[in-house]
Amino acid sequence: MNTYDLYAIGNALVDSEYEVSDDHLATMGVDKRHMTLIDAARRTELLGHLDAVHVRRTGGGSAGNTVVALAQLGGKAFYSCRVADDELGAFYTQDLIANGVATNLTHTKPAPGQTGSCMVMVTPDAERSMSTFLGATAELDHSALHEKDIVKSRIYYMEGYLAASPTGLQAALQGRQIARDAGVQLATTLSDVSMINFCRPGLDAIVGQGLDYLFCNEEEAQVWCGSKDWQTICRRMSELARTVCLTRGPQGCVVLEGAQQTTVPAASVKALDTNGAGDMFAGVFMYAATHGHSHAQAAWLANQAAAQVVSQYGNRLSLDAMGAIKGLLPPN
Repeated sequence: MNTYDLYAIGNALVDSEYEVSDDHLATMGVDKRHMTLIDAARRTELLGHLDAVHVRRTGGGSAGNTVVALAQLGGKAFYSCRVADDELGAFYTQDLIANGVATNLTHTKPAPGQTGSCMVMVTPDAERSMSTFLGATAELDHSALHEKDIVKSRIYYMEGYLAASPTGLQAALQGRQIARDAGVQLATTLSDVSMINFCRPGLDAIVGQGLDYLFCNEEEAQVWCGSKDWQTICRRMSELARTVCLTRGPQGCVVLEGAQQTTVPAASVKALDTNGAGDMFAGVFMYAATHGHSHAQAAWLANQAAAQVVSQYGNRLSLDAMGAIKGLLPPN
């Protein structure tokens, strides 16, 4: 019997989201549309620029968003991560618990320090630009792993952002080996173009000799392949995993399975904020895939959920909204 549908490892980050103009973004020197790692001094500098801007705070972290999405649909999830013994750390832990996600955080006392945080700046074109202070999650290591829970899971999911962290990457790979030896399916996300450009060896190690599931968007796939030719991208990406979900924004997504390509349309919405869309897609897809639905059905449902996320401000949906999305699934 599987205890968990999904066991994930990733960065624990509390998101602070701001609505800003392109000019404001340029004044702050923030790289638009991508994630940039920052230190404490840079975080203080950015906060000074945003002092008068309204802020929304939520639990975050890419894989954290994914496990919460799966759990909100009724799936069982475990999340390995690291926080500090501070107010944000307590907030993050309680957020996971409130959303029904099991975690190593309830088994250990956090160390002193600062919990990681992500400043998400959303411009009027709905694009999100992220400045991430890793804090305590920079020291995520193998001690966060629960081997007995990994081997009882259906899917072991590695956040691609861990490619930037030596200890986090080592932990993810240790968990990968445990999962592989136990016959647990392997999954990851490429996370962001910056990870491909600057942390490619770590991502290569996560992919290893192949995965069961890989999630990425079209821009990430283009950068990974060094090509914008669609057929080249499909051929090369399909070599990385048995099932590749390649999201294309308003064009929906394409599910690659060997030589087979399945195009799944997107829901038509007005985008306000793209933060969390890819995380939501992965969580909903893996929920449906582990609950008896075809990959085409899983991708369709994931598109519906991602569309709801981008049509609001914030990286997650309410429990009621997720219940309505779950109701769209056909009976098994």
